[in-house]
Amino acid sequence: MSDSEDAVYEARHGFDRRTSGVLALAVLCSAVLLMPGTGTSLVLRIAGTVLFAGGGLLMAAGALTRKVAFRVDGTGVLLGGSPLRYRATTVHIPWEDITEVVLWRQRVPNASIPWVGVRRRDGAPSLPGPGRGAVSRAVGGALVPVPVEVLLTSRSVSGWRLDKQRLTEAVAHFAPGVPIRDDR
Repeated sequence: MSDSEDAVYEARHGFDRRTSGVLALAVLCSAVLLMPGTGTSLVLRIAGTVLFAGGGLLMAAGALTRKVAFRVDGTGVLLGGSPLRYRATTVHIPWEDITEVVLWRQRVPNASIPWVGVRRRDGAPSLPGPGRGAVSRAVGGALVPVPVEVLLTSRSVSGWRLDKQRLTEAVAHFAPGVPIRDDR
């Protein structure tokens, strides 16, 4: 393997602590709803089981795909999409368009969600994908602590693990002039 191949940083979707916890909760809730004598109506038991078991199955299916969630290599940064709509939601950003890698958190009640994204140079070509309309931009801009342009080139670190040291090493190797800003 060459030095460049060794320097590539890649994270894949899989079973992280959060995904495993949500799956365990889905199984537990489904099991409780299926127990006889819970005093819950049959319709509510069926609907709840479908909701919890179906959500758990979708989450497990996404983790089992092992698709690339995030990749840094000599060509730039790949922001992997949702495992179940991977092609439509994955985007590659070349190094010549990247001015900064940004690590940030979205605060939600009782938790915070880590994100990784990039800031792009002014005049960079538009990226494909959802969330590019005026309403999406206004709502996104009001809900997150980063500029909406960074939000549109970010991915939540959910269903995979971000290794900051390996990310730092890969960025330094492939794009030594691109800083990493950690706003977490």
